[in-house]
Amino acid sequence: MTQAAGMSGFAPLPRPLAADGTPRLTGVEIELGGLSEDRCAEICAQTLGGEAVQKDSVIWEVTGTRVGRLKVYLDIFLRKADKTALRDAALTLGREVIPVEIVSDPLDRDGLIALDTLREALRRAGALGSGGGLFFGFGVHLNVQIASETAAHVVRPLLAYALIEDWLRAANPIDQTRRVLPFTAPYPTALVRALIALGPDAPLTAVVDAYGELAASRNHGLDMLPIFAHLAPDRIAPALSGSTNARPAFHFRLPDCRIDEADWSLDHGWRRWLTVERVAANADLLAELSQAWQREHGAVTLTRGHWARCAGALLERHELADAGL
Repeated sequence: MTQAAGMSGFAPLPRPLAADGTPRLTGVEIELGGLSEDRCAEICAQTLGGEAVQKDSVIWEVTGTRVGRLKVYLDIFLRKADKTALRDAALTLGREVIPVEIVSDPLDRDGLIALDTLREALRRAGALGSGGGLFFGFGVHLNVQIASETAAHVVRPLLAYALIEDWLRAANPIDQTRRVLPFTAPYPTALVRALIALGPDAPLTAVVDAYGELAASRNHGLDMLPIFAHLAPDRIAPALSGSTNARPAFHFRLPDCRIDEADWSLDHGWRRWLTVERVAANADLLAELSQAWQREHGAVTLTRGHWARCAGALLERHELADAGL
């Protein structure tokens, strides 16, 4: 995973190392349209080296690349079904709106930079993002390794995200004139209130219980169920489904994929997560945001847009208001 030194993008996280002293790794999932899965696999091999191998009619793997293994497949539950003529017919009929997904191994910074060269190669080959069609609900997911399994390194980023989620959504909104499918649901107000009450130094068990009671869904921009399934499987078990893979990584969903735009890169999404971790690392800002949220969400909860503006003003004051812009 070598890449020329000095290339911009993918700035280090406030805590760049894992508990064992190695760099924290990030797996990436890219959803796109406009290209078939076999063509995507071919471009992966051409750009990053390695060999594209077909595993199924809709599943490819590219092995031996500069970023390790890449999986390429049509992103639909039917791909996991037994191979039958009926399954393949259903997949063929849905190709116009079903995204192709490219999934990487966990990557260090050099790997992320290399993966972004693939993003550009796909764009040049005709890949389409969310804006390519009204029913193109495509996105990009980052699976960011936690700094450690201590409560603070899980609770504080969760609290930070909950406090600035409305601002993140408002600062870089989806163009609803070009896409009709909704993005994930925001965290419920009750969860944010509970997280603030528990505080940044809350025990993990209390936070897992609150999340399981108030936000037990994978349909959130920051999906904590994989982490909690890894750290506290018994406590979160009632909220888990067969699609939840336990892993020590934040599952951060970006609202769209703009792979067909020349001025967009994977670093745009990375900077959004970087802001979350920078807020989490700033105890004073966390406290200030928590207090402001409580003032704004008193007896009468104001609109999310109003809180987004308030949170943005606080981030601006701390020079952290440029995430993904």
